[in-house]
Amino acid sequence: MSRRSERSERRLFLAEGPNAVEAALASGAALEVFARPQSEHLLPSLPDGVRLTWVDERALKALTDVVTPAGVVALCRFVDVPLEQALVGGYIAICADVADPGNAGTVIRCADAAGAGGVVLAGSSVDLHNAKTVRASAGSAFHLPVATGAGSVEVVAAAKQAGFRVLATAARGEVDLFAADDLLAQPTAWLFGNEAHGLSEELLALADARVSIPIHGRAESLNLSTAAALCLYASARVQRG
Repeated sequence: MSRRSERSERRLFLAEGPNAVEAALASGAALEVFARPQSEHLLPSLPDGVRLTWVDERALKALTDVVTPAGVVALCRFVDVPLEQALVGGYIAICADVADPGNAGTVIRCADAAGAGGVVLAGSSVDLHNAKTVRASAGSAFHLPVATGAGSVEVVAAAKQAGFRVLATAARGEVDLFAADDLLAQPTAWLFGNEAHGLSEELLALADARVSIPIHGRAESLNLSTAAALCLYASARVQRG
């Protein structure tokens, strides 16, 4: 199931590695686990109804895109949720047209760690169930609600309707992240853009405010997942004390 079309048709995907498999089992998403006999120590207890299939190294490599598989892979049902189920809690992350699966997975992981209510992969963002996205999330794709498939403009409108103030990250934002506590005390939807092109002018115009992360050294900018971590933890600091 390496192709997005095949995953979408069957609504099944593969999660590789102990962290992802354990999270998949705990969430109830795992249907079957494939493992090498030598990797038995990596397996948590399997719930009733989850099949365990022993496979050799060659078969395991065919199930994953990593050079050296960790030894366990789970076949899972899709874990995406309807949009309204991800628009919950005090702060969320909206990824608009985020193309890199490593970045998308890391944003999900950061959102989970920071206690965000949910994540939305909007517009032409990478597939949630892409193997690299799942791996980069380190199990967090199974922990919090993640919505996919909706257009970016639609998601921003829905977030506002749900009571969130939409804060766009922008290099020339009028609000400094370190001086944004009053904004962050309110329900907040962080809007992150494409790695290469950032947010479109249309999305920037729809945001309630544009927030910049101060650069004190000589770095030109921060990458997407680092910026997301700083913004989400800023929300956590204000709302969780």
